[in-house]
Amino acid sequence: MQENICQKFLQATYLKNCQNTKKSQALPPPAKRPLFADAVLIALPEPELLPDKQINFLELIELRSSVRQYSTAYMTLKELSCLLWCTQGVKMGLPGGSTIRNVPSAGACHAFETYLYIQRVEGLRPGLYRFLAPEHALVFLDTADNAEKSLLAGFKAANMIKDSAVTFIWTARLEAMAYAFGNRAYRYLFIEAGHVCQNLYLSAYTLHLGVCAIGGFYDEELNAALGIDGQDEFAVYAATVGKI
Repeated sequence: MQENICQKFLQATYLKNCQNTKKSQALPPPAKRPLFADAVLIALPEPELLPDKQINFLELIELRSSVRQYSTAYMTLKELSCLLWCTQGVKMGLPGGSTIRNVPSAGACHAFETYLYIQRVEGLRPGLYRFLAPEHALVFLDTADNAEKSLLAGFKAANMIKDSAVTFIWTARLEAMAYAFGNRAYRYLFIEAGHVCQNLYLSAYTLHLGVCAIGGFYDEELNAALGIDGQDEFAVYAATVGKI
């Protein structure tokens, strides 16, 4: 049964079976996800103001590791800004609204949204946030009191979420990738989640922060906690971050 499911997925996403896309038909691209009318943007420290760090690249690669226990110390807003810049930072805008970012993406689609469950970041009230990459800003979505129970129910390792300063949750907007690549978009989305999370690991190490990637979550519960439908947009990956 498992083999049949895998084979069906692979065949459905063969490149030769995914050529007739909306982009190839010259249909308009999907609209950008709108903000709530009353959304208030919280500016993050600008990337050019973030401190540059000298690193030994081979040491960085060798010492990358998953850290599951964190101190109760607070992260700074600059540290959070740096992590977001390294994982989804926009380097350049392109015609038509596409962007070049600090991680690779097929067709420069960049179909990910970054949600943040923040518990210990200086200057930010605890709660659920969404990162706006083009603006390099946050939008507050919900208080910690409201978000905690539903978010924790979405994770198998809930204690790691409780102990972290910040939990990154990446969701994929399917149409943003499928517009250009059809069903093959699913392959690219899962690959690209790895690019994003690895950048989180490497940038966190330079800041003396610990990271642990999380793939063990209950899809329906986590999607519901984030207020997304699980079809057009769905959770793909997560990672806890904290001081060590």
